[in-house]
Amino acid sequence: MMVSLLPDRPRPLLFAHRGCSSLAPENTFASFRKARETGSPGIELDVHVCASGELVVAHDNSFTRTAGDGRAIRDLGYREIKKIDVGTWFDPLFRGEHPPVLDDVLEEFCPDMYIDVELKTNSTKNDPLPELFSKKIIKMGDRALQSIVVSSFNPFCLAKFKKLCPRIPTAVIWSSNKEVPLILRRGFGRILSHCDYLKPDKNQVNSFSFFRFSVLEGRPLIPWTVDERDSAAKLIKTGCEGIISNRPQDLGAL
Repeated sequence: MMVSLLPDRPRPLLFAHRGCSSLAPENTFASFRKARETGSPGIELDVHVCASGELVVAHDNSFTRTAGDGRAIRDLGYREIKKIDVGTWFDPLFRGEHPPVLDDVLEEFCPDMYIDVELKTNSTKNDPLPELFSKKIIKMGDRALQSIVVSSFNPFCLAKFKKLCPRIPTAVIWSSNKEVPLILRRGFGRILSHCDYLKPDKNQVNSFSFFRFSVLEGRPLIPWTVDERDSAAKLIKTGCEGIISNRPQDLGAL
């Protein structure tokens, strides 16, 4: 039986993608606080397991793009990671912003804001991420049930997490990007992951896909990444229950 997607939160849902990443460096406290300041009710973020076992908030497998540091996150302890400046690349005003650990983000923003935690992993077995994250969710209790949703491109990771935390809504993510395995580019991961809702690329949402996934299968759609008001309005009119945006400050009125 599928779990309802944040049933007590007003529709449409609005997730600030990696925080308010159009106004502040992505996946930092600056971006999450900016999302809150601009009125976004939710945030989306990404987590990796680092060498010392913490869940580090970051999108890529390394900080090459955001800090010029090519070392893999999985090979670095958090003592090293917290010294990395991931703010200056965006604007010198954000010099000194470092990658946070998930615990600190949840402590500040949950349950006042709802949070989509994307699990970043390519592993298909012996993956520590689902279990490490599930322990945190279980410890949070009702706070998590009111405000946490979980997503991933990796259906095996989601399936493992779902067994450990069956009451938390989960979503498989997909797009037609060539980096996504061919078999997963049209949403097949939903079958493997037993997920409750779906996060397709906005370009793969139309009246047919809405009917197929939401009407026939009962899985809400939360497309990404939607930055234009007209596109957001069209997707909501189609039936999507929410959107993920780099520019939540422009879409809150929807």
